[in-house]
Amino acid sequence: MAVAEGVLSLIGRTPLVRLNAASEETGCEILGKAEFMNPGGSVKDRAALGIVRDAERRGELKPGGTIVEGTAGNTGIGLALVGNALGYRTTIVMPENQSREKIDTLRAYGAEVVLIPPVPYKNPNHFVHTSRRLAEERNDADPGNAYWANQFDNTANRLFHFETTGPEIWADTAGRVDGFICAMGTGGTLSGIGAYLKSRRPDVRIGLSDPGGSGLYGYYANGEINVEGSSISEGIGNSRITANMAEAPIDVAYRVEDSEALPRVYQMLLDEGLCLGGSSGINVAGAIRMARELGPGHTVVTILCDSGLRYQQRLFNAEFLESKGLEVPDFLRRCIGLARNWPRPEVI
Repeated sequence: MAVAEGVLSLIGRTPLVRLNAASEETGCEILGKAEFMNPGGSVKDRAALGIVRDAERRGELKPGGTIVEGTAGNTGIGLALVGNALGYRTTIVMPENQSREKIDTLRAYGAEVVLIPPVPYKNPNHFVHTSRRLAEERNDADPGNAYWANQFDNTANRLFHFETTGPEIWADTAGRVDGFICAMGTGGTLSGIGAYLKSRRPDVRIGLSDPGGSGLYGYYANGEINVEGSSISEGIGNSRITANMAEAPIDVAYRVEDSEALPRVYQMLLDEGLCLGGSSGINVAGAIRMARELGPGHTVVTILCDSGLRYQQRLFNAEFLESKGLEVPDFLRRCIGLARNWPRPEVI
């Protein structure tokens, strides 16, 4: 067995896993890149490492400094992990409506967590703007101490996926990849992977799987940002075009509602033992649509972003699902029934 040179060497080089049910349903090979296996538990470990290493090369992050970022959670966890390994402190600004599990994980890593009300990006109190101001204020008090990661518009994010995730997919499929699809939040993952795959095979189809509540489907399908609906998935979707999205080589876009994505999440859990978050359901649903359009015999790759255990109070909470007008899966109803009817232990 090889010995890893520290936790940072464990970021990336994640395997592809065949999604059996989706593959058999479509007659294609649908493969998920198991990014939940990164040490911080999500695909965002890659962006975090790429951004921090780029800042070090540029001399923008001094030893013992503080990384400041606005995030829905996973990038913050990645930055806290990378920061701890390299001797930096981390301050994370995030909307207070994000999952409790992610907030608790950030605090467990020792990050300072600043929770603020969720507001649209155009509002000056949006978490991205708040994190930028916080970094500026700290640099005014102690010049050079704070580095604003700026994951949405810092193209080191996209470049790291171009240099690592894309080549891994190409190598692990031996170049036999006909389509790649995933959702976008910052845009770094899809843009970087898409650009790399296009550089190796120009006719590979690159797709966007966009949740409700995001305006990106409208932009890539019709040229206009049009926000409709909502989603319980976190960290994906956007109402603006970021710098990381500017050169995204997207050929096709799909709007995927929670009513289509969540059954895929539960199917992968019950039939394949993969406990994944809602964004993975959005991605897999999009991959199935792309596979059906390509026809049997093709290979489509997507991203399995993070674990469903990060969203237990949402994905596996019948009351929450019902409050959002979403169907409660039968297995969850059975578990609730068993819990209610379970005999109480005798008091000794």
